[in-house]
Amino acid sequence: MAYIVAEPCINCKFTDCVDVCPVDCFYEGKNFLVIHPDDCIDCGACEPECPVEAIFEEDELPEKWESYTELNARYSEEWANITAKKDPMPDAESWREKEDKGGELSAESA
Repeated sequence: MAYIVAEPCINCKFTDCVDVCPVDCFYEGKNFLVIHPDDCIDCGACEPECPVEAIFEEDELPEKWESYTELNARYSEEWANITAKKDPMPDAESWREKEDKGGELSAESA
């Protein structure tokens, strides 16, 4: 079982989660992070570090974000691995509380 990054990460991309991951299973897109499901050891270290509460244990992922399980799997095969904390996106604070951001997700690599 893996952890999943869901919609709240879009256009924020805080990387506090990356900094605590013991197995470097995060991958970075232009405006979103994903977790590689095969590399994640289900330790849970990342979940409490996310300031926008975008990381969920797979069994706890809200139904409205089920599609993010497949998105994490797909993009973790396409995007570059991120292993160190970076600054969030410039407008992260203004996107932090927004909902229904799914249409903003970019498939581009960082």
